[in-house]
Amino acid sequence: MARYRGPRLRVTRRLGDLPGLTRKVARKAYPPGQHGQARKKKSEYAIRLEEKQKLRFNYGVSERQLVRYVKKARRAGGSTGQVILQLLEMRLDNTVFRLGMGPTIPAARQLVNHGHITVNGRVVDVASYQCRPGDVISVRNKEASRKLVEANLEFPGLANVPSHLEFDKSKLEGKVNGVIDREWVALNVNELLVVEYYSRKA
Repeated sequence: MARYRGPRLRVTRRLGDLPGLTRKVARKAYPPGQHGQARKKKSEYAIRLEEKQKLRFNYGVSERQLVRYVKKARRAGGSTGQVILQLLEMRLDNTVFRLGMGPTIPAARQLVNHGHITVNGRVVDVASYQCRPGDVISVRNKEASRKLVEANLEFPGLANVPSHLEFDKSKLEGKVNGVIDREWVALNVNELLVVEYYSRKA
């Protein structure tokens, strides 16, 4: 299944707040569709599926990409759920978003894809690039790139830069100092249910 490009508020009405997907707030509090207001008891499968979908839509990854992250997290050892979140959070598009250079992850991905962002002085246009401690993420030294990011910084998507990152607004330069801690993940998700969803499918 390819990346979702449809109405974003429709997704947030169904899954709840997804800070990486959109800053807009839905006027209607119930899920979309003809039976959105009908209260229906969710099955265990439906609950796990929803948690998985939160990751997919918030971080803008395809089902195939998410399966790859799950497999990689299992091989890494430790808490699989936390490693999945760390892998997703350390993607370049998400890191650009968390630094405030893009108002949403899709907007940050566009900055990366269009060659506005450099990592350690080199242009990287791959949104799924895994940032590592020590990486320096900057805006390309072109007027168009700098204007675009400066405009985005006026209205950042999230209020605070997480503790594993630092950002110099005057230089438009960020640095990755470590791997993100679970408490700094902005998305309200139960990663254990995501792991259970994939373990039952395997």
